Amino acid sequence: MNPLLQKFDTAPFSEIKEEHYIPAIKALIASTKEEVNTIANSNDSPTFQNTVEALENTGIQLDRATSIFFNLNSAETNEEIQKIAQEISPLLTDFKNDLLLNETLFKRVKAVYEARKELSLNAEQKMLLDKQYKGFARNGADLSEAKKENLRELDTELAKLKLTFGENVLAETNAFHMHITDENDLDGLPDGAKEAAALTAKEKGKEGWVITLDYPSYIPFMKYAKNRELRKKLSLAFGAKAFKRNEQNNEKNVLRIVELRHKRAQLLGYKSHAHFMLEERMAETPKKVTAFLEELLEKAKPAAQKEFDELEAYAKKLDGIDQLQKWDSAYYAEKLKQERFNLDDEKLKPYFKLENVIDGVFTVAEKLFGLRFEEDNSISKYHEDVMTYQVKDAEGVLVSIFYADFHPRPGKRGGAWMTSYKPQQIKDGVNDRPHVSIVCNFTKPTASKPSLLTFNEVTTLFHEFGHALHGMLANTTYKGLSGTNVYWDFVELPSQVLENWCYEKETLELFATHYETGELIPMEYVQKIKESATFHEGMQTLRQLSFGMLDMAWHSSGPSPITNVKAFEEAAFEKTKLYPSTPETCMSTSFSHIFQGGYSAGYYSYKWAEVLDADAFDYFKQEGIFNKKLATKFKDTVLSQGGTIDPMELYVQFRGKKPNPDALLKRAGLI
Repeated sequence: MNPLLQKFDTAPFSEIKEEHYIPAIKALIASTKEEVNTIANSNDSPTFQNTVEALENTGIQLDRATSIFFNLNSAETNEEIQKIAQEISPLLTDFKNDLLLNETLFKRVKAVYEARKELSLNAEQKMLLDKQYKGFARNGADLSEAKKENLRELDTELAKLKLTFGENVLAETNAFHMHITDENDLDGLPDGAKEAAALTAKEKGKEGWVITLDYPSYIPFMKYAKNRELRKKLSLAFGAKAFKRNEQNNEKNVLRIVELRHKRAQLLGYKSHAHFMLEERMAETPKKVTAFLEELLEKAKPAAQKEFDELEAYAKKLDGIDQLQKWDSAYYAEKLKQERFNLDDEKLKPYFKLENVIDGVFTVAEKLFGLRFEEDNSISKYHEDVMTYQVKDAEGVLVSIFYADFHPRPGKRGGAWMTSYKPQQIKDGVNDRPHVSIVCNFTKPTASKPSLLTFNEVTTLFHEFGHALHGMLANTTYKGLSGTNVYWDFVELPSQVLENWCYEKETLELFATHYETGELIPMEYVQKIKESATFHEGMQTLRQLSFGMLDMAWHSSGPSPITNVKAFEEAAFEKTKLYPSTPETCMSTSFSHIFQGGYSAGYYSYKWAEVLDADAFDYFKQEGIFNKKLATKFKDTVLSQGGTIDPMELYVQFRGKKPNPDALLKRAGLI
C-alpha cells in the first residue's frame, strides 16, 4: 500500500519509502487531470463556483505529496532522491503546463473574469479570480500552439537545470573539508568550535580536526582562526563552489538558466525575466527596483567605504597587513568589534542555548498572539533531529502543526528556510489548519556542550519563526492565497520584523540565561548588543545591495552577449566593490537563492522588506513591544490575511500610513 495515496493528516514520513514517490505522483497527476478535465469540459455555464473555486480545490493530495518530496530533497536528500527528483520534475512541469495551456479551461476562467463586475464577489474571491486569470494569461494561455509547445520545452529544461544547479552546490559543499593535524593551526578558535571540529573529524574517521563549508564550521574559523593562510584556503574553497573545472561546475547552468528565463519572458511578451517577475510584486518594474537599490547605495557607500578603510588600518596596525582581503574581513571585524564593545560571540553563546532560544521564541509568540507550543513525539518525523509540536491558541484549539529541524547533516542543503507540508484553507465549512516547518543549520551539541547559538543564529531562528507565524496564523478561505502566498517582496516582512525583538531587553530577559549557572544575561551585554547592532552596517548594506544588483543584472536584460560568468559578475559588483577580486571564486555559481530557489529578480526584496519592518517595529516601540492590542492588529491585518488583499493596503491598514524609508536608514545609523 502506498502511503502517499492514502488519506493522511500529518505527513506519514515513517511509512514512506523511496519507491513510493514516482508511482504516487504519477497516479496523483492522473487523478488531478481528471478533476481538471471535468471542470474544463462541463456543459454548465462558467460561474465563479463551478470554475474558479472548483479549480482552486483540485490536486490537494498531489500538492501534499510533492511538498513532502521536495522538502525532503532539501532537508534529507541522497543520491536516490536526487535521481527521483530529476524524473519527477519534468512530469510536474508538463502537468503544470497542461493545466495553464488548456484552452478550454482558460476560456471558462476568462468568461468569469470578463463578467467579474456583474458578480457579487467578496474581496478574497476577487483576488482569487484575478490571480487565477493572470496565472493563465501570464503563462501562455493566449499563445499559439507552436509557441505553447516552445514554452513547454523551456519550462521542462529549466526545471531540470535548477535541480542540477542545487545538486552541484550541495555536492561541492560536501566534497571539501580541511583536515588539520597541528593544534597550533587552530589558534584563536573557541573551545566549542574546536570540539565541533574534532567531532567532525571523528565522524569522518580521521585524527585531529576537520573544518567544512557548513556554516557552523566555516563561520567560526573565518572569524577567529589566526592562521591567515588557512582562512584564505577556506574562503577560496567556499567562494569556488561549483566554479572549479570539474563535473559540478555551474557556469554553463547559470548561462543556460538565464537564457531560458529570458526566452520564456520574451515568448510571453515581456522585455525581460525581471519585467515578467516584477509585474506581480510591490516594486512593479525593474526601473523602480534599480532606483530603490541605487538610492540605498548612495546612502550606504560612504559609510561602507569609511568602515572598510578603518578596518584596513586596524589590520595594518595589528598585524602589518597592507591589503585587506575577503578572508580577513570577519577576523578583523570581530577583533575590532570586541575592542570597541568588549563583546564577542563567545561571551554571548553560553546565554543562547538552543532549547532556551526555542522556549524564548515560543514565549514571544504566546505574549504577542496567545499561542502555546506542546511537543508531540507521536507526530511522524523524517529524521530523529526533527522536533514536532502542536500549536494551540489560548482556548486550546489547534492552530497548526509545527516541525523544527536545526542541525546540519550531509543530506541537507545549507542555509535556513521555512516551508509547509499542508496549507491552511476553509473548505466545506471546516477551517483546515496548516502544517509548517523551519529548517536551519546550527552547531550540533557535543559531548561537553549543548548547542549554543551565536547572536546571529538567534536572529536567524527568530527570522524563520516569523515566516512560520505567517504560515501558522493564516486564516483565509483559499489555500492559494493563504499564509506566505503573498507578493515576494512582502513575504519577508513577518520574518524580518520578528528579528527586532532579539535586540530588546524585555525579550532577552525571557530566555537568555547561562546554560551552566542559570544566570540571566548581564544587562551591560544587552546594552552592547544594541549598541553593536549597527556595527559595520554600511558594509552589510553594501553586501546585500551587491547581491540584489547582481540578481537584477542577470535578469533585467537580454543575456546573449554574456559569455563569461565571472567577468559579468565582476562588472555587476563594480559599484559595490570594496575588497580585491579573487579570480578563483564566483558568487553566481552557488547563488542558490536566485538559480535554484524562488528569488530570481527578487533578491532586492530583503532590503525592500527591511524598510517595512523598520517602520512597523518603530510602531511597536511607540506602543510597547508586547502590546497585545497592536499585536492583534498585526495578526489581523498582516499575518492572517495572506495574499487576499494588496500588500500595501494591508500594511496601511496596520500602520495607518505608507512606510517611511527613513526608519530603516535611522536604525542602520546611516542618517
